Amino acid sequence: MKKLSTLLLLSSCILLNGCFGSDDTPKPDPATLTSDDQSYFCGMTAAGHPGPKAQIHILGQAVPIWFAATRDAVGYMKLPDESNEITAVYVTDMGKANWQSPDAGPWIDIKEATLVIESKRRGGMGAPAVVPFKDQSAAESFITQYGGKITSLNDIPIDYVLGMVEIPDNPVLSVIE
Repeated sequence: MKKLSTLLLLSSCILLNGCFGSDDTPKPDPATLTSDDQSYFCGMTAAGHPGPKAQIHILGQAVPIWFAATRDAVGYMKLPDESNEITAVYVTDMGKANWQSPDAGPWIDIKEATLVIESKRRGGMGAPAVVPFKDQSAAESFITQYGGKITSLNDIPIDYVLGMVEIPDNPVLSVIE
């Protein structure tokens, strides 16, 4: 089991390092999220959920792939079947955005973000969040208030972004069930 975990971690690091375009590939600017943009995995409106958003730009595609949660974008990047050449990944700077409606950004490059996982804050559809910050001090203030830990993009566990989601007790969600 330990060998399998090590192999999965190593392969996800290789995949993340290899999925970004070469240094010669022009990096597109962040796009503007609209109310019509759909989240890649669920097909729902990406702008309709709280928490940080993400956009992945693919070589040869005019529009980015949208994600209602940064967690989903990191999961996409770790999937071995997604062999598209990524030219840029932008995420919401949660040091400046409103958690309930972060749709307008500001956008930062995920490779330059300080990432927080395992906090008490939940992202789109009640899932655990990968929370990006431009400034490490903003990430540390967030951790003081909501818990969690700072991690690198490569060190985010694959099961954290692709694992099953347990919905906490929530009166609104329990009505839906």
